[in-house]
Amino acid sequence: MSFSNDGEGHQTALSEINVTPLVDVMLVLLIIFMVAAPMLTTGVDVELPKADAPRMDIDQDQPLITVQRDQRIFLFDEEVSLDVLRQRLVTDERIRDVDEVFVQADEQVPYGAVAQVLALVRQAGIGKMGLVTDPLTREPR
Repeated sequence: MSFSNDGEGHQTALSEINVTPLVDVMLVLLIIFMVAAPMLTTGVDVELPKADAPRMDIDQDQPLITVQRDQRIFLFDEEVSLDVLRQRLVTDERIRDVDEVFVQADEQVPYGAVAQVLALVRQAGIGKMGLVTDPLTREPR
């Protein structure tokens, strides 16, 4: 605790907040979050087809349907059958609230398998649907 002189010879206590420990704690938390953030992005691995389309950022909580090379279907990170997918598209509150779904499929998946998933999304009455692709890499000229 510090003391100050009030001019008449009396000493009074100064009450100051020491922010150094607060700053130290905040810096440690910042470092922890910076290290942990890349580990939070998980998902199902697929080889996306390449397309010349503008880049879109997809939220982590955004409804995402994935069709893998072996035609297994995932909703978010959970494997589902076509029947379960049909049901979940209609009843899942996370999907109904945003009324938008993104579909990503491996480039080796037959068109018919992807078309089935797209048809289920349309039948469920979902307003917006996006197809996820990898951007084309352009050669410098």
